Amino acid sequence: YIPLLVKKGFTGEIHCTEPTESLAEIILKDSAKIQEEEAERANRHGYTKHHPAEPLYTLGDVSRALPFFSVHQYHERINLDNSTKFRFLNAGHILGSSLIDLEINERSILFTGDLGRQHPLLLSPPERVLSTDILVLESTYGDRLHKIANVKEELYETIWHTYRKGGVLMIPTFAVERAQELIYILSRLQAENSLPPIPVYLDSPMGISATEVMLKMKEWQTLTDKEIYAMDSLVNLVEDVQTSRKVVENKDPKVVLAGSGMITGGRILHYLDRYIQENRNTILLVGFQAAGTRGRSLEEGTDELKFFGRYHSVKAEIRKITSLSAHADQSEILVWLRQFQSPPQLVLINHGEPHASDALRTKISHELGWTCEVARLNHNYEID
Repeated sequence: YIPLLVKKGFTGEIHCTEPTESLAEIILKDSAKIQEEEAERANRHGYTKHHPAEPLYTLGDVSRALPFFSVHQYHERINLDNSTKFRFLNAGHILGSSLIDLEINERSILFTGDLGRQHPLLLSPPERVLSTDILVLESTYGDRLHKIANVKEELYETIWHTYRKGGVLMIPTFAVERAQELIYILSRLQAENSLPPIPVYLDSPMGISATEVMLKMKEWQTLTDKEIYAMDSLVNLVEDVQTSRKVVENKDPKVVLAGSGMITGGRILHYLDRYIQENRNTILLVGFQAAGTRGRSLEEGTDELKFFGRYHSVKAEIRKITSLSAHADQSEILVWLRQFQSPPQLVLINHGEPHASDALRTKISHELGWTCEVARLNHNYEID
């Protein structure tokens, strides 16, 4: 929404870490491009209630927003005025992701944003925090535990299962972090000579750019030079539309990583258009699928999926790997909370579906005895 805020008159600073600035530029440009293409396609084929359909923002709007970004390092103190300052701390979720440690008139508020796993593949775990007055805590997986599984073995089995059927393995992939984690795991399988003789494609301009950012910013992640080289040499990068079309049309067995992760748009739709109606093919879901998305519909077993203005029969096999999530589960959240030397005065739980948020609230109250509640929309909370 940032380009639209600037378009509507916002002129303040947009504070972030160095990787976030690089990734935000990639994401916003990709988002604008997809919106422009979707609007053009909707107008051309007439499947829109808007006349004409228009993007929420354009590439031009993105370019005008980027100069407002202000870059910082972890632990750097940023003074907003005489009574307000903050710093970014490592959240361990994606490259450059941050907890926000905010101080206002000597009162502290810690906002977790997305909280990472205790043992992430490519990053350091979430930073330890000793105390805060108010904690605003995410709850994406507040009601469940990630499956204890060997992700490499699950991916290995799915690849070979699809290969033996002569099929195409399609992995709808979040361009930031998830794509890089999958490439890392695939590179380990390749090093063990465990992959079948098939090509692996990353068909996501945003995913390619995000991978380049991660491999360049060595101080922000934990990969060795050898691991970076292995990842770099494994994947065929599909950067232009013409090459993407050729990969889509070639029905030979292959592994394709393509955006978007919840199948809300992106190049994965072109692969689904070609392959979703054949049972020899596999769609592997590797992340959280929000309610109302095409990914959630597939996860729940739908028989047909609508995109490009029409319904498609779902014949491809649907599989999922839940343990690859970059979000901490309930137990990992509690592990992180137990590092506090003193409890916050109040924990406000947000960023989760209602049942997940309430389950985490109950668990924290019972296990830790802390005062917590699920944040209510449009409700004011006074901090004395």
